[in-house]
Amino acid sequence: MAVRRRGHDAGAVRITTAPESPDQELAHRQKRYVISMSIRMLCFVGAILVDGWLRWILVAAAFVLPYVAVVMANSASPRVEGTTPLGPGLDRPELGPGSRQS
Repeated sequence: MAVRRRGHDAGAVRITTAPESPDQELAHRQKRYVISMSIRMLCFVGAILVDGWLRWILVAAAFVLPYVAVVMANSASPRVEGTTPLGPGLDRPELGPGSRQS
């Protein structure tokens, strides 16, 4: 006897398409920002140590990187419609007052 599987539920969220939790997303954005600022620091140090045209490229990169880092840090990951996890300030269903039995 063959077992039939139920059809795919259109309302189900696959784990591969579920968004990151807000805490994970914030940690990921902070990590990208720290990496970008570390590269900026290396550009400044490199500009001190080298000479010629490379120095000016490193200085230019050091001035452009903060803008790029802020844009990357402020960009949120794409969300799948209807799957945004609840966070602070969002409405959450609450239980009503229960009846007391003596």
